[in-house]
Amino acid sequence: MSAATPSNPALWSRAKSAAKKKFDVYPSAYANAWASKWYKSKGGGWSGGNNKVASRGKSKSKSKKT
Repeated sequence: MSAATPSNPALWSRAKSAAKKKFDVYPSAYANAWASKWYKSKGGGWSGGNNKVASRGKSKSKSKKT
């Protein structure tokens, strides 16, 4: 599985810089989410990779208690 890459690297760099100025801790989940949202709002996109979270379900393997 390949990682998603920004379709506009220069704009993504600006988004990361803005996040570094806005948040005390970078990288963090909040800062990266904010940077991604900012990047997308300015017209950026992603290519390659799948950034969707796998659906959760019941495990197929069951362990028997004896």
